[in-house]
Amino acid sequence: MFEVLVYLYETYWRPDACPDHAQLTRKLSAAGFESDEIQEALNWLDGLAGAAESYSGRQSELGVRVYSAAERERLGDDSIGFVSFLESAGVLPPPMREMVIDRAMAVGANPIDLEDLKVIVLMVFWSLGEEPDALILDELFVAPEERVVH
Repeated sequence: MFEVLVYLYETYWRPDACPDHAQLTRKLSAAGFESDEIQEALNWLDGLAGAAESYSGRQSELGVRVYSAAERERLGDDSIGFVSFLESAGVLPPPMREMVIDRAMAVGANPIDLEDLKVIVLMVFWSLGEEPDALILDELFVAPEERVVH
């Protein structure tokens, strides 16, 4: 599923540039994706679209986020740490954080792989029509061992 999401991010610069599900399914199939992978990604994107609609107009909530046992199990320490890092860096406001957690909970992996969580973060920005800061894009795309230390 995550390969499909990355393909969509790279191919369509914003969600409303995507064709309808039937046409998108044909295009993704022609690009070589399996039908079950396509359907899983489209269902996940429908949930993301719903979360993006409810995001509109939400105020940033202040306070500490306490993760439930199910969230801690699904996200794992690495992903929770990464979400906390993005939030403390000021690039992931609480309503967006909640979208990330919601979409991570919609994935079947326990715990979710950190690289997959980074794709989720990227797709949340994409769904809201926002471009992440260049430094955040670096965090999302460049492997730590490939970074150049200045």
